Amino acid sequence: MKTTDALKCLSALAHETRLAAFRHLVQIGPAGLPVGSLQEKLGVPPATLTAHLNILRGAGLVEDEREGRVIKVSAAYARMNELLSYLTENCCTGARCAAAPVQTTRKRRSS
Repeated sequence: MKTTDALKCLSALAHETRLAAFRHLVQIGPAGLPVGSLQEKLGVPPATLTAHLNILRGAGLVEDEREGRVIKVSAAYARMNELLSYLTENCCTGARCAAAPVQTTRKRRSS
């Protein structure tokens, strides 16, 4: 991944609603969900969600699939993994390290 692509992804995720949408889509899995269901989950107006999804789409972080009259949106896992690889490629100067997800015991904020 080029630095410009990483910056585009990070910029797209640098908003509370877009980050919440992306994290929810990652949690849902590759099947994704209808845009209307995501809109209900996030509690944002449809036009607002469309604008946020367009930014995530532009960064390559979400993908759409039309099923009849319904548009389903899902996380673009390959792109997410490219970003994670970019962010960690020089971790510990290339030596094997303990750069693994940290499990926390703090309570998540309800959305």
